[in-house]
Amino acid sequence: MKQVEIYTTQTCPYCQMAKGLLKKKGVAYKEIDVGGNPSLRAAMTQRAAGRTSVPQIFIGGAHVGGCDDIHALDAGGKLDAMLA
Repeated sequence: MKQVEIYTTQTCPYCQMAKGLLKKKGVAYKEIDVGGNPSLRAAMTQRAAGRTSVPQIFIGGAHVGGCDDIHALDAGGKLDAMLA
């Protein structure tokens, strides 16, 4: 299974929903909390092509987007293939 990284903050409900989907699928992920850490948030923004909101999710090093994006991939039957 490919490495999954998710940039989050502690109080973000969208982060919780995205992590919930990954947990439901049994996917281990590396969580990077950018709350209160401007340098980590800047690194996330650079990796995510300028997107500043959380969560930002990467699968196998490829940016897949945020909560809505990962749920859309799952609904379209594409997420499992990306994770394999």
